[in-house]
Amino acid sequence: MSTNLEEIWGKIRLLMMSHPWHGVPIGKQSPSVVTSYIEIVPTDTVKYEIEKHSGFLKVDRPQKYSNVCPTPYGFIPQTLCGKNTAEYCMKMTGRSGIIGDNDPLDVCVVTEKPLNHSRILLQAIPIGGFRLIDSNEADDKIIAVMSNDAVFSEWRDIGDCSQSFIDRLKHYFLTYKDAPGSEGKRCEIASVYGRDEAYEVIKAASSDYLSKYSDLNSLLNREDIQ
Repeated sequence: MSTNLEEIWGKIRLLMMSHPWHGVPIGKQSPSVVTSYIEIVPTDTVKYEIEKHSGFLKVDRPQKYSNVCPTPYGFIPQTLCGKNTAEYCMKMTGRSGIIGDNDPLDVCVVTEKPLNHSRILLQAIPIGGFRLIDSNEADDKIIAVMSNDAVFSEWRDIGDCSQSFIDRLKHYFLTYKDAPGSEGKRCEIASVYGRDEAYEVIKAASSDYLSKYSDLNSLLNREDIQ
């Protein structure tokens, strides 16, 4: 982001609340520490997600079944799962024909603290992720720990997580869109990866975002952000 663009955004933030996807920086320490915007917390029985044009949270859908997200869940600002993210997914899986899901990069944030509401920003330290493919779209889930967490801040890589914790996260993402007993699952986890690959996914998604939205004038006049 150019100095001029940073100055413009800085002035905008003095006048109004920043758009959580476009107006909040990913963080100068990215990809080792990233800003995260939390959309849902484990107590939510409704799945919320950002409405891309306005920046408000919207109701995506009520949770119809017993699936509960095990961690606070949201996205990393100023990221986009586009061409570079899809190409990295194809490179690591050996597949072809995968595209990005055109959404911000998702993140699960592990913390001992019970966050009782969403629509908050926090600093998170990526330790790995799931290479999730949803109907042939790259839909990675970065796994991170909240910065300075009293219990989990010692987790540095995916290998520090217990298998039961990984299995719980896997179960949520593999079932949260499907009815019990349904056939033809739409989501699959192609692999579980560690910190270094998580960094590469974040860098790819950041590059995708800058490729599409780096021009402020174009961004402020877009009609196709949905």
